[in-house]
Amino acid sequence: MNTFFLKVISSDKVFYEGKCQNLILPIEDGQFSVLAHHENMVVAVENGELHLKTPEGEWITAAVSQGFAEIINNRVSVLVNSAERPEEIDVKRAEEARQRAQERLRHKQSIQEYYLSQASLARAMTRLKTSKDKNWNI
Repeated sequence: MNTFFLKVISSDKVFYEGKCQNLILPIEDGQFSVLAHHENMVVAVENGELHLKTPEGEWITAAVSQGFAEIINNRVSVLVNSAERPEEIDVKRAEEARQRAQERLRHKQSIQEYYLSQASLARAMTRLKTSKDKNWNI
């Protein structure tokens, strides 16, 4: 199967670097899939689950936060604030972050604080959804 070169970079590490058969990114309208020889473009990445298929056929999933993806000449670069595998997610910490964000949203805030609280809640919900340990209640 055709492949392309993929590099997924978060603010603290290179999450993935190598060949890829298929990449599925979370975007504002839903999901965006990239295959080999995709048209050149730049896409905004939202909080959500990133899925990539290695040349061996293995699917890798990650909880990612906002960023962007650049597709040029059969090479894809994804730059996001954070990228975590399901097994790396601390479910207790994510649940606490969700509760804090929901509590902040209940209080009167400035517009900027409101958007920051919304972003925190979205990150926490994504991390909980992606985590392998699904022993939490939303």
